[in-house]
Amino acid sequence: MRSIRAAAVGAVTMSLALAATACGGGSSSGGGSNDSPKTLTYWASNQGASIAIDKKVLQPELDKFEKQTGIKVKLEVVPWSDLLNRILTATTSGQGPDVLNIGNTWSASLQATGALLPWDAKNFDKIGGKDRFVDSALGSTGAEGKDPAAVPLYSMAYALYYNKEIFADAGISKPPATWAELIADGKKIKAKGKSPLGAEGANVSENIHHVFVFAKQHGADFFTADGKPDFTNPKIVDAVKQYVDLMAKDKVIPTGDAEYAQNQSVSDFAKGRQAMLLWQSAAANLKSQGMSEDKYGIAPVPVQSGTPGTGAQTNSMVAGINLAVFKNTDNLDGATKFVKFMTSDAEQKILNTAYSSIPPVKGAQSDAAFNSPSNAVLKQTLATSAAALPQVADESQFETAVGTAVKELFADAAAGRAVTTDSVKAKLEKAQQQMPMK
Repeated sequence: MRSIRAAAVGAVTMSLALAATACGGGSSSGGGSNDSPKTLTYWASNQGASIAIDKKVLQPELDKFEKQTGIKVKLEVVPWSDLLNRILTATTSGQGPDVLNIGNTWSASLQATGALLPWDAKNFDKIGGKDRFVDSALGSTGAEGKDPAAVPLYSMAYALYYNKEIFADAGISKPPATWAELIADGKKIKAKGKSPLGAEGANVSENIHHVFVFAKQHGADFFTADGKPDFTNPKIVDAVKQYVDLMAKDKVIPTGDAEYAQNQSVSDFAKGRQAMLLWQSAAANLKSQGMSEDKYGIAPVPVQSGTPGTGAQTNSMVAGINLAVFKNTDNLDGATKFVKFMTSDAEQKILNTAYSSIPPVKGAQSDAAFNSPSNAVLKQTLATSAAALPQVADESQFETAVGTAVKELFADAAAGRAVTTDSVKAKLEKAQQQMPMK
């Protein structure tokens, strides 16, 4: 799964990691750089439609780096379902990689372990300077006021993908701009025998992204200004209910999607089974499944009213992948050179083209290759209407607890059990009780 923030472990595991004196990776038993000062171990996240595709994309670039520097990079592509758990184990055991991809929403949580190299001005200077990176991407690299725990690698935003043929057949001339329009369009699409909208109801991380956006649109945050969870805030309850009601009440998401957790909604869309998909930078994924770009359109994610923007008009989280270094690596110089290589303008163009993501590096983002109509929507979203998930130390627990609550609410909807304000509040209250005590 390409999703960047799959919170794979519960609060207990994360709490242990945070309590430990974390020491990072690079050990010989972990396959790290003790094997040779000319070797680095790299854990890459699964960005493509399969791990095999990722290896096909990355290995030529790693070979290029070895040719330039003499440093061999041992690649392991780690599935999202395993990545956070693997990282937390590495922070406590000291046996892990030298360099690794992390979901940008994990930055503050992993920063709190003390295992990752801080990117202070001196370290940024080694890779060309902090000002090379887009501000929105830097906003998801760690807690405010602290040196970033990682460097932006890929930037993504959510968009609404819609099947042009299904829309035309249902007499719909343009994509919905508001949720009310989406629901109205959904009724027309269902009348033609198609599923209106897909969702990954059992995918904890996808759930959290969507309810975060709905919360923003309701003018609410999951955490108070001093970092305390506020999951039972009435506006939060309304936001979560509105999202789940797309299945429970409005019937635009099919009940079968309550069990989806492995990109099945993307496959349904690619195969013409459903009319709309809310996804991050989906072009490469759709292409790999045989759907050509002329078959679908791309538009901003709907808002409550008006047009996307800041505050209540937020329509995406700042999605992306960051590149981090375990600070006890035995090859810090080599790891820094690798980060510089991966974030160079040339490599940013190659990698982000392969994954249909947006370069978080200014020089690469301005390249003509990223000026397609679909990229224009994503770039505009990142620049004007996307918000970073909470950069707090307990962010990973938040993803797990609230994402699971939404998963359970979708299961209720699929089983025909009523989803009410009280039942939503009860699930969120349970999620809040799972957060670490302050």
